[in-house]
Amino acid sequence: MTRPGATWRNWARSAAVRPQRMEFPRTVGAVARAVTAARERGMPIKAVGAGHSFTGIAVAPGALLDLTDLSGVVSVDAERARVTFLAGTRLHQIPKLLAPYGLAMANLGDIDRQSISGAISTGTHGTGVRFGGLSTQVVGVALVAGDGEMLRVNEHENADMLPAVALGLGALGILVEVTLQCVPAFLLSAVEKPEPLDEVRASLHRRAAEADHFEFYWFPHTDSAMTKTNTRLPESAPRKPLGVIGGWVDDTLVGGALHQAACGIAKAVPASVPAIAQASVRLWGDRAFTDASHKVFATSRSVRFREMEYALPASAVGAAFDRLRGLIDDEGWRVSFPVEVRFAAADDRWLSTAYDRDTAYIAVHRYWREDPSEYFEAVEQIMLAHDGRPHWGKMHTLGVADLGPRYPRFADFVALRDRLDPDRLFGNRYLTRVLGE
Repeated sequence: MTRPGATWRNWARSAAVRPQRMEFPRTVGAVARAVTAARERGMPIKAVGAGHSFTGIAVAPGALLDLTDLSGVVSVDAERARVTFLAGTRLHQIPKLLAPYGLAMANLGDIDRQSISGAISTGTHGTGVRFGGLSTQVVGVALVAGDGEMLRVNEHENADMLPAVALGLGALGILVEVTLQCVPAFLLSAVEKPEPLDEVRASLHRRAAEADHFEFYWFPHTDSAMTKTNTRLPESAPRKPLGVIGGWVDDTLVGGALHQAACGIAKAVPASVPAIAQASVRLWGDRAFTDASHKVFATSRSVRFREMEYALPASAVGAAFDRLRGLIDDEGWRVSFPVEVRFAAADDRWLSTAYDRDTAYIAVHRYWREDPSEYFEAVEQIMLAHDGRPHWGKMHTLGVADLGPRYPRFADFVALRDRLDPDRLFGNRYLTRVLGE
């Protein structure tokens, strides 16, 4: 289906565009035809998923392909636990699609609204020192390249391209199929609780190493860390899910409605932020439960925000966090959203923020109606001083001259882009900024 362009906005309302035309392909063939038509018209074309990137990476001023209808399972290799999905399949749809086969994704982030193609293309990740980002679960893709032809990349075809196309920023073509290496379905035993921040900071690396999945949130203006520790269990283990009422209170009432109200108050009366932060620590996160992995990994996020996240060598995370904590105090800023710290294993994806190094992530957030510039730019300088790499889908100010030296395979990626999309059919202003002309 095709229609004249209407205004498209991302979830965070930090990017918007009115494309020349919008298309809603239902088949792989329809995507190929759209790319061919765009090439013949000399019109750039880009695919969008759920719009959960905070940058302009998915902005499509020419032809916009909304992949919502390009969804579902293509094939299942039950023996090897490999499943191929159409590229527009949302992460929150995948558990139900995998359930008949007793499979699950090995790891997830804490939001599951994204499409699988968008999530892998921007470097979405979860936490856990032995687990890579979502792109490391990719064992094959099919994409429509700039010439309109289908390119398959897997262990048998064009295998050398996999580390590039599995995290390709949307710069190499339009992904139409993604094959994931899945794992047997499993449960997670979750323990979420407030703890003294200094104690968590002192034991951070030990705790991350001992847990399957560990992270913490810190509300500025408090001395508490909200820790989340998840332990993997077989699917046959006893389940102790959150009660319906308890889950609604924590995630919908406190995490949604009350947090929304608190952000509005904080914006209007910045002096109230420390008291709100102290109240948030008392209200949030003191619970233990066991449930299917996807029900524990992901949580509902109904309050809009803007986010910047940097990946650091794991050994640098403590020092960087300490500087960030001091920065907020020194500047006297009132920050109503928490700081998040997570971990990931080193991987081989060329543009992965965890490429070739064990990694820790520090993410900062601001309510979407507040200007994040001063805060984010100051935090960014701290992250860069600790050899940080910005998350591709989250806000940052870097360009190609800054990014190239941070990625050993950057030049190889750009060379592959020149091969697959010499005319920059899939380009936009963001990709020009981060990859060059």
